[in-house]
Amino acid sequence: MIICIDVGNTNIKYAVYEGETRRISFRVSTDLKRTSDEYGAQLTEMLRINAIAPSDITGGIFSSVVPSLDYTIEHMLRVYLRIVPKQIAPGMKTGLRMRVDNAHEVGADRIVNNVSALRKYGCGKPMIVIDFGTATTFNILREDGEFAGGVIAPGIKGALDSLVSGTAKLPRVEIEAPKSVIATNTVTNMQAGIVFGFAGLVEFIVRKIKKELRTDDVMTIATGGFSETIAKETGCIDVIDKMLTLDGLKFLYDLNGSEERL
Repeated sequence: MIICIDVGNTNIKYAVYEGETRRISFRVSTDLKRTSDEYGAQLTEMLRINAIAPSDITGGIFSSVVPSLDYTIEHMLRVYLRIVPKQIAPGMKTGLRMRVDNAHEVGADRIVNNVSALRKYGCGKPMIVIDFGTATTFNILREDGEFAGGVIAPGIKGALDSLVSGTAKLPRVEIEAPKSVIATNTVTNMQAGIVFGFAGLVEFIVRKIKKELRTDDVMTIATGGFSETIAKETGCIDVIDKMLTLDGLKFLYDLNGSEERL
């Protein structure tokens, strides 16, 4: 079995694969103050609950957009699973061709999402891969699989946090669509602004991308925690795949060599 870990600014997502089968997946909150021992205790308990022994894990890979946690996660895997994990970093074999100004600036999660989209859905036409994470990212893949660039917009949760923290009387609300855009109380007013506002952002950016690509025959794939919420309010998302990143890590692990145990 191998373990795949996606370290994000808000959550850390885990999956364990046995061959091509995903045995388990779960997520925990990202906490910069948590030690490798604390993360290790969380991980081993989740494995125990799912009847997986630490010794069953023979290899691993992780991507991270939180550099200060890289050593913590690597050390945790070395100590608690006795493996030497691979990390998504410059020089790793991905098979992804990138036409951007500086490929080293592209986030590890975006690279993994692009590779995963091509692997799972590559169909000879352009693709837009949208990740509704701490930031909302749009990745554009041309019909030949080349990464052409993208867009980084604010994240949904961050936008709500900013709204609440920057005002004295607005409450924290659940991020869900109200029944009507003409909202009649403070909570539904805020929900309408957040959900329908981001749906409009997605539709406009996707429309602009298609215009620059000079084609409407584009496949749009969404991932991330709020992908379903926003997809329901737009007509431009073709596929929702919340496991896109973790499945991409599994593919890149297989692409980059054999298992390593201590």
